[in-house]
Amino acid sequence: MLAIPVPFFVSFLLGLLAVTLHVRLAEQARIASLFLMLCSVTVGLVGLRWTFDIALFALLQPIFASLIPVAAWYAFTRAISEPRKYFYIHAIAPIIVIIGVATHSILMLPLDIILTATYLFYGVALVRYAAQIPLLLYVSFNNWEGVKRAEHIAGWMLLFSALIDGAISVDFAITQGHYSRYVLTLGHLILLPVLALAVATVGVNTPAMDGDMSATPPDLAEETINEPLMTEIRANEIVTMLDRLMQEKASYLDPELTLATLSRKLCIPAKQISIAINQVHHKNISKVINDYRIEHAKRALLSSDESISQIMMSSGFQTKSNFNREFSRITGMTPSAFRKQQDCDIPPI
Repeated sequence: MLAIPVPFFVSFLLGLLAVTLHVRLAEQARIASLFLMLCSVTVGLVGLRWTFDIALFALLQPIFASLIPVAAWYAFTRAISEPRKYFYIHAIAPIIVIIGVATHSILMLPLDIILTATYLFYGVALVRYAAQIPLLLYVSFNNWEGVKRAEHIAGWMLLFSALIDGAISVDFAITQGHYSRYVLTLGHLILLPVLALAVATVGVNTPAMDGDMSATPPDLAEETINEPLMTEIRANEIVTMLDRLMQEKASYLDPELTLATLSRKLCIPAKQISIAINQVHHKNISKVINDYRIEHAKRALLSSDESISQIMMSSGFQTKSNFNREFSRITGMTPSAFRKQQDCDIPPI
């Protein structure tokens, strides 16, 4: 029976997923597809390096590995705002690795240390980014929690790579690298597929650049670091404007509603909307939008005979798990229990 090494099998699956996303979602998943293909090639190089004694594979692997944390960072920050003007700065680490590979017999740069530091830097950056609840301008409110969770996972996966490098260093110190190929292969089989799926989650939930992104003027999406504290009067004014928009236009019923869209409709910078909501309601904008949706669902449960799934969709939710979770958060019970309780409270005629 023909035996296919695991790295090649994983590489094939990642490549297949990349092609599938590109075919089905085209521009929307372009970044995710490219990242998946990068992971596919990197896993394949890991397999080739340890299967065949060819120097080229050993030289190419660190170059491709250095691209992964930078590409992951780009994929996630793209969901928050448009690419920054000085994004080329993030090419420093890959360039250093390329120089180190090209001059390995002359400069002898510590590539392992450089790669470890790169993964640590971007891992910590992604974990901190997710923990600070950044403004997901172009992600629908339905997908905020999933994208933030994916960002957390991506950050921890990059940090996990440092553990892999540490294990390899210990192995070289004790057994002269006898188990390094197994540690590296196993580590990448965990790291790259999970990281790839996390980036894919962001990719499929972020609209193409010619959609919602281009519709939001830069001054409305701009986030300033030293923004002064918003006054209570201004915060209440913004919240009132948002409430009026929700009540008159029922914008919350749009399942693809994003913070960028609200910024454009209200002609208020996205960060000001977020600050005002947190200041007045003490919760993020995603929770507030879901509050409106749940109120709509409650009215529908009481006044119509539609199924719960139909009400879920007509209220602006896309998944039953998210609908049930938010409904329970606000009412303390499931939609079916809420409907049943109201039916029991109706006195007999």
